[in-house]
Amino acid sequence: MSDDPLFQPLTLGHLSLPNRIVMPPMTRSRAAQPGDVPTALMAEYYAQRASAGLIVSEGTWISPLGKGYAWTPGIHTPDQIAGWRQVTDAVHAAGGRIFAQLWHVGRLSHSSLLDGQSPVSSSAIQAAGVNVFIAEADGQPAFVQASQPRALSVAEIQEIVGQFRQAARLALEAGFDGVELHAANGYLVNQFIDSNANARTDEYGGSLENRLRFLGEVAGALVEGTGDKSRVGIRLAPLTTLNGCVDADPETTYLGAARLLGEIGVAYIHIAEADWDDAPYMPVEFKRQLRAAFPGTLIYAGKYTAERARAALSEGWADLIAFGRPFVANPDLTERLRHGAPLAAPDRETLFGGGAHGLTDYPTLATA
Repeated sequence: MSDDPLFQPLTLGHLSLPNRIVMPPMTRSRAAQPGDVPTALMAEYYAQRASAGLIVSEGTWISPLGKGYAWTPGIHTPDQIAGWRQVTDAVHAAGGRIFAQLWHVGRLSHSSLLDGQSPVSSSAIQAAGVNVFIAEADGQPAFVQASQPRALSVAEIQEIVGQFRQAARLALEAGFDGVELHAANGYLVNQFIDSNANARTDEYGGSLENRLRFLGEVAGALVEGTGDKSRVGIRLAPLTTLNGCVDADPETTYLGAARLLGEIGVAYIHIAEADWDDAPYMPVEFKRQLRAAFPGTLIYAGKYTAERARAALSEGWADLIAFGRPFVANPDLTERLRHGAPLAAPDRETLFGGGAHGLTDYPTLATA
């Protein structure tokens, strides 16, 4: 298997990755209540999947106003840090490597999750038709329209940049090998980048340079917080149009973002391709332009099969490939990909919320 592109080693900053397979961030909503604290069950789940070249944790909110969904973990209280330390210790004991995905959802939240406060965004534009889930009194999720947001002041923007910086420091304290900024899928950073979500007329809106300003400031803060550019990655979604964020000229916008991140010197960009039926297609030529614009490592995610992944790596526009849903149901995904073994399918009913069922009880191929 020495010629298999998926199983070539890769150096990512201070890390030596044994393969090109990434477990990407996937919300599973199992944090302990009260306090949204990572648990021993979550530690078991991530450790089961430690054979991935790199794990990126589920989205982890950096401050109370950054939360958008019930039962998702935070990374700003002592209990949360201690909970994440369980996770990182378990992954490292199993031989793995793990980054924390740092998350501020912006307008994709509901006032009931924010102690009655309104969500915040680049602009006071509601994500019409976009639902978030809250916890009912009986412990079941209920899907509700995201609340009307208010626009952040410049002073508040700088406070959030500081919260990202602090979250990066806390992630290292919790034992993570690095951090990934969630700047994709319609969340707060994306709400500044994409033109239809940003109606500002100050230095954070209008021109492309202005719309990318918040991305650049947060990326710089993460470098400062970790003290090491090689410990910072950024997730972008140039064409997904997810959660109501659309850009008028996405190729120009995201090539500009890639150049900016290259100048800052972050370790990688993690591209989330649209992966639903009839989703916008991301041309290979655009991927080659991103390769030319960004000198670091490029990760791609979006319904990749083993065959498509090997082709992407061989063609040179991708360095690592992330497999989302397959990692849910296949804790030994790397070995299944190595040997061409069949993959189990995830149970959609257990993706969000609950306990061990649908999280840690999927069997390995040998057990099955």
